Amino acid sequence: MAVNVTYDSLNVGDAMPEWSRETDFMNWNRYAAVNDEFVYIHMDDEAGKAALNEQGAFGMGNLRYTYMLNALRDWLGDEARIMECGLRYRARNQKRDVLTVTGTITDKTLEDGMQLVHLEMNVVNQDGDSTSPGHAVVALD
Repeated sequence: MAVNVTYDSLNVGDAMPEWSRETDFMNWNRYAAVNDEFVYIHMDDEAGKAALNEQGAFGMGNLRYTYMLNALRDWLGDEARIMECGLRYRARNQKRDVLTVTGTITDKTLEDGMQLVHLEMNVVNQDGDSTSPGHAVVALD
């Protein structure tokens, strides 16, 4: 839930609150239903193994992107504008992984009247391994 976060209350080096989800077929199925993304490697262990993932089916990369967006929204609220968010996929999301979105403020700028907060972000698994390093720029009013 968003707390009253303001541009002036944030400092370079501050960490955003961590945001976590345990993932499994149920999470992947809900995401697939909303996005019409029923791909066999994400739904069927045999297809996942055929795609060279020994553990079977694995999570969607774009689901981790939505986790980053959800983490920002929960932290900053609906009034904040996510101007930019990007990530790179570095590891698969396996069943029952606990994925945690982390982020650190790297810069604060004023551009064209907008108060921008720049973040280095990541989605790490329960072992602390980076699965999706990325970044975001958020405009606060």
